[in-house]
Amino acid sequence: MIPFSVLDLSPIGQGFTASDAFRNSADLAQHAERLGYHRYWMAEHHNMPGIASAATSVVIGHVAAATKTIRVGAGGIMLPNHSPLVIAEQFGTLEALFPGRIDLGLGRAPGSDMRTAHALRKGMSDADTFPQDVRELQAYFAEPVPGQAVQAVPGGGLNVPIWILGSSLFGAQLAAAYGLPYAFASHFAPQQLASALRLYRQNYMASEENPKPYAMVGVNITAADTDAEAKRLFTSVQQQFINLRRGTPGKLPPPVDNMGDLWSPMEEAQVDHALGKAIVGTKETVKKGLAALLLETQADELIVTAQVYDHAARVRSFEILAEAKAELAAEMGVLAV
Repeated sequence: MIPFSVLDLSPIGQGFTASDAFRNSADLAQHAERLGYHRYWMAEHHNMPGIASAATSVVIGHVAAATKTIRVGAGGIMLPNHSPLVIAEQFGTLEALFPGRIDLGLGRAPGSDMRTAHALRKGMSDADTFPQDVRELQAYFAEPVPGQAVQAVPGGGLNVPIWILGSSLFGAQLAAAYGLPYAFASHFAPQQLASALRLYRQNYMASEENPKPYAMVGVNITAADTDAEAKRLFTSVQQQFINLRRGTPGKLPPPVDNMGDLWSPMEEAQVDHALGKAIVGTKETVKKGLAALLLETQADELIVTAQVYDHAARVRSFEILAEAKAELAAEMGVLAV
């Protein structure tokens, strides 16, 4: 069975604070480690009242310090917001603190609205230099060469694993051309999933670090002891998506019994479109959804997010998912690792 990992947006629920979110992230990471999840990634977002992981490298350090073996990283860092040297230094520092456990996923989007993106990038060019910036970042992680004028300290020679993240064909093309692992954000933009995976695999150029293509697929999974309760828990992320599309992002709302009073038919269709790959239900429902997704994508790894308002229910969702994975692996006759 392929590895399963966790993508944590460090949600701030209504009535709670960023401090609560950070404690919950560390606690969930400890549970994920115990349950056998492979990675625990944090995502960079800005000006989002319901997401606490804006200073992503800082929060990664917090989670890595609270765990022992699970890989911890960024899913991802929005590289256009930063100097490649600064990111090399930040993740070089993390790798020096937690050797062999740090990943760096890179995205091309701003992770914010355009006004916030401008505030983040003051003094920086608006030109799209993402491919060049990735190459520059790779060079900082390589072993320094004699006479190299600018070095990442720490960072040089640490070879922090770099991933390309994407929700369109651009990231798939770049990851294939650079010989890097690729993660597709089908947890919020599933429309080009099949095309992106096919493009990535067909055009992959082997690199020394990554001789074969490696594709990870993002998916929303909300599990509970009944289908009805899972669907109720899932209304928190549905509300979050509505608020984002209305231009009124806020803290993660508590679940509701009926979404009908909260959205218009057009909004419902938009949310269903964005969350079309979500798997919501009991362990049995989750197993069926996983089997279908794995057959469809042939993914090398799944990374799972669950924007669940109640922390105990979120932990329970990942517990149920781990049980579903183990049972599915047994049914398929493979070892669950």
